[in-house]
Amino acid sequence: MNAAPAERRARAALTRVIEPGDQTGGHWLRTYGPVEVARRLAGEGDPLPGVTAKRWAGLRIRAERMRPEVDLATARDLGVRFLCPGDAEWPAQLDDLEDARPIGLWVCGRPSLRLWALRSVALVGARACTEYGAHTAAGLAADLSAQGWVVVSGGAYGIDGAAHRGALGSHGATVAVLACGVDRRYPPGHRALLDRIGEQGLLVGELPPGDHPTASRFVLRNRVIAALTRGTVVVEAAVRSGALATARSAGRLGRFVMGVPGPVTSTLSMGVHELLREQAVLVSDAAEVIELIGTMGQLAPRKSGPLLPRDLLGPAATRVLAALPARGAVPPREIAREAGATEDEAIGRLYELHSLGFVERHGDGWQLTRRTRDASARTSHGA
Repeated sequence: MNAAPAERRARAALTRVIEPGDQTGGHWLRTYGPVEVARRLAGEGDPLPGVTAKRWAGLRIRAERMRPEVDLATARDLGVRFLCPGDAEWPAQLDDLEDARPIGLWVCGRPSLRLWALRSVALVGARACTEYGAHTAAGLAADLSAQGWVVVSGGAYGIDGAAHRGALGSHGATVAVLACGVDRRYPPGHRALLDRIGEQGLLVGELPPGDHPTASRFVLRNRVIAALTRGTVVVEAAVRSGALATARSAGRLGRFVMGVPGPVTSTLSMGVHELLREQAVLVSDAAEVIELIGTMGQLAPRKSGPLLPRDLLGPAATRVLAALPARGAVPPREIAREAGATEDEAIGRLYELHSLGFVERHGDGWQLTRRTRDASARTSHGA
């Protein structure tokens, strides 16, 4: 089931008139329907309510540019399709945006946006990121892709680009949500990257072919990234950052909000740390992300240090080993007293430890082997 042709044409026309995220426009669409809204903006009928005469006049001027047949034909020639609410490929989770829902989406790429969005996660962050941030974002994206997750970001410099490259590098799926027409390659330095995303993944935008980005469109684009995905991970962000807007939008929509910590001395981590204090969950790898956004029971493995030989000993042998001094040999009776065991039990454990290379016998006494002393010294130094 897909939207009716008249509604599709009207929505395509309105993407040239109503700015992304305009809730007044969204209210008009919900109340009057796209065909009637387009008709009124074209000058047929009374002005729509909720805006000043000056604002209505501005919208009417913009409406003079409505050429839906031309835009849809141009899109077809470019291999771009226009999705509307009600289409089989429309991601239903975008409806959570209510009146800020996109009028429609221009999509470039072969995969189904609806199916990809069902198992997707947003990776966003600073444009002027550090080497640490870029490395972390690329690694997270690669590991998430390897486990079947779609990585969604904004196609910008910095963390966005690193996330897309990480997914592409692991032959995974990635979606770039753009703040311009999907036929435009912005930023220009990412032309090759965006071309590759269009071939291997999906380019998505609310604006018609040829439309240019603006500062406000970048900010409003973030709500689509947040709504489209099951959770948002912020990797490096200053206190004032569009990435934080994406995360907070995700929180308002009931999505998972996650942050990757960085050095406390880095201004590019201050925004993430503030987010972690407010609402986000700290994550450090793909397993921890999937534990939150995945299905029940997909738990991340517990972090632990390297397994040491003494970790494999039983409780009684561990107590006897701990009773031996760092230097010198001592008799079994003294070892038993320190270990809280009988002398016979201590002797039995000493022979067990001897067979494993932890202790050695000197006359009537027992002492730690050099290997055990060195290992203990390294462990104490590391602690």
